Amino acid sequence: MTERGPTGFLLVDKETGWTSHDVVAKIRGSIGGKVGHAGTLDPMATGLLVVGIGTATRLLRFVQVADKEYLATALFGVATDSLDADGAVLTREPLPVTPEDVDAVMERFRGPIMQVPPMVSARRVEGRRLYDLAREGKIVEREARSVTIHQLELVDLAPSDYPEVTFRTVCTTGTYIRTLGDDLARAVGGRAHLIALRRIRIGSLNVTDAFSVDDVVTAAEEGAIDRVITGSSETLSDLPEIRVDDDMAEAVRNGRELSDVLLPEDVDPEVPVRIGDRHGELLAVYRHERNALRPEVVLP
Repeated sequence: MTERGPTGFLLVDKETGWTSHDVVAKIRGSIGGKVGHAGTLDPMATGLLVVGIGTATRLLRFVQVADKEYLATALFGVATDSLDADGAVLTREPLPVTPEDVDAVMERFRGPIMQVPPMVSARRVEGRRLYDLAREGKIVEREARSVTIHQLELVDLAPSDYPEVTFRTVCTTGTYIRTLGDDLARAVGGRAHLIALRRIRIGSLNVTDAFSVDDVVTAAEEGAIDRVITGSSETLSDLPEIRVDDDMAEAVRNGRELSDVLLPEDVDPEVPVRIGDRHGELLAVYRHERNALRPEVVLP
């Protein structure tokens, strides 16, 4: 902790029933200062929520765009208006599929696919959140968006008239897992809704390293918040790193652009890079633009 207050990231294992905003509000009440999160989780969902505190909130955008891994369970044969267990039941028709049936259709959903955002999503249409329109009983046209399913595998299925189908997926940000569950059921001739969803991973950040909200609050109350904070450089370890000497570090702190000759040949020039001092402390995140490295976020 510094005189400016704590800064860094908290890896939180969100419980069911909490909104992401609830988690942020609880932590802000315990720590104070600026608090934000990367990647909303629905109240029904559990798992990894990355929370930024202090100046680290400016870096949340780089966490948000990372690929995500989920473990989900869909109840086949029952459709709800929200595509999850919190919604009202629309239809109930037996769908006695086998593991082989589901395996056979999964290949259709691997790779780039188009998804229509559900009406209960936070996507905006003409300036309004879809979930706000849904609360008013309105259904509007939504534009399909491209997402990529890197991995999709069946984990468990106990055959019955209404089988619970558990699957694991690794996907790009913006993928709607509730839509994916229903689309799998449609592909075998019926409908489904999610009854469980757990986010396991964001980039290289894993829920096994996360703390409960109670853990974070207790650490704050004991004046030991540092024991649950993950450093900014470690949290952004999926971004390539460039370390600079003391003179160049001072230039970075002042927001100066750098020569792109510093960019390693094996680094994608479209990907942001971490700029660290010779000890590895994060100074800034830069982007490659017009034959130079230019600052996007410079930390104080």
